Amino acid sequence: MSRLSIKAPAPIGLADIADQAAHSVEMMSQIRAAMLSPTTTKAAPAWNLSQLAQLLGIEKGSLTHRMGRGDLPAGTLNDTGNRRQFSLAEVRAWVRAYRSDSLRPAGAEAVTISIANFKGGVGKTTSAITLAQGLSLLGHRVLVIDTDPQGSLTTLFGILPDAEVEEQDTILPLVMGAETSIRYAIRPTYWDGIDLVPASPLLFGAEFALPARQTKEEGFEFWNVLNYGIDDVRPDYDVIVIDTPPALSYTTINALLASNGIIMPLPPSTLDFASAAQFWSLFSDLTTQLLTNRGHDKQFDFMNILLSRVDSSDATGAIVKQWIQSTYASRVTVLPMEIPKSAVTASATVEFGTVYDIVKYDGNARTFKRARDAYDLMVGYIETSIQAVWRRQLENSGVDSAAVGRSGKVLNRSTPGEGRAA
Repeated sequence: MSRLSIKAPAPIGLADIADQAAHSVEMMSQIRAAMLSPTTTKAAPAWNLSQLAQLLGIEKGSLTHRMGRGDLPAGTLNDTGNRRQFSLAEVRAWVRAYRSDSLRPAGAEAVTISIANFKGGVGKTTSAITLAQGLSLLGHRVLVIDTDPQGSLTTLFGILPDAEVEEQDTILPLVMGAETSIRYAIRPTYWDGIDLVPASPLLFGAEFALPARQTKEEGFEFWNVLNYGIDDVRPDYDVIVIDTPPALSYTTINALLASNGIIMPLPPSTLDFASAAQFWSLFSDLTTQLLTNRGHDKQFDFMNILLSRVDSSDATGAIVKQWIQSTYASRVTVLPMEIPKSAVTASATVEFGTVYDIVKYDGNARTFKRARDAYDLMVGYIETSIQAVWRRQLENSGVDSAAVGRSGKVLNRSTPGEGRAA
């Protein structure tokens, strides 16, 4: 039997790796330009009259009648005058008017939510951006903070972490102690109602800077840097969503301890289930060392498991879902919806988007509706948790609980729709 003659590859040096990195960045830039042409920047979708009426939960005729008052945006007619479109900003103006009782009440501040999991590929970043988009479509103003050096969330906002994000654009100056408030890094995005603190590979420096400061600076608490850093902007937003690295890193610890709530996307697979168990064990050990042993405490308003990337045809997945339901049956809540593993999500991601970015889906309409409905349910459930936190904030601040409606609005104490500017 003859042997194949295989030529040994040439050694790969550091210069070769640098060349490969530069080539990868260039290719990513070209792909993004092609996907986002002609402007090479992302643009939010527009809504027609029927879609806006559906979003508001009213009949199309009622919406047309309401437009006659002239106090809300009328949209723009197309060239033939037979179709009216509304920009995202106009849509949010309508939503904030119709959902004023569900928005953040006067006296409450932003609810911070971390999306966390040890493993990559579980839908963490997609969950973060869809939660932010969905909440903005309910009228809320959202700040998204990307703490993952890979910058996947930043990429989904149409920004290239390697080429378009500098150190001073990230949380790194806050981590290094050069800044005390995150405000310097906040930038608007293509999506009205969402601001962003982007990430880049430079954020890996945080894993060295934080322990170094802990060693050198007396009284320094590395786990509270982000918590203190967002204090200045909490009154400016309704919700702050933090996307974390797929590891229990220094930045992940900062995100978790700055949060009111934690959402863990968890696919129903054996390895993901085992990884989640490790997450809670290590998180418990760390908080014991950092807080409990120092006489401190930390309370979370909610901790949720979000079943993600669920394949309805997978028999093993059905078994693991039962494990998950049994394991998280007390303090941690398994959300009552599942995010399906869907071609809709995959195709949207290829185009640097989500289900909320899709104006018209070229595939099966039922498949798209199933995916969109799952995210809508997730967003709606999380909004109820956010409203509960606002009510608790008002109660703790001494506001008469009898003056707080079911939605958390302080009744008769502010103008309907009052809140931070959208």
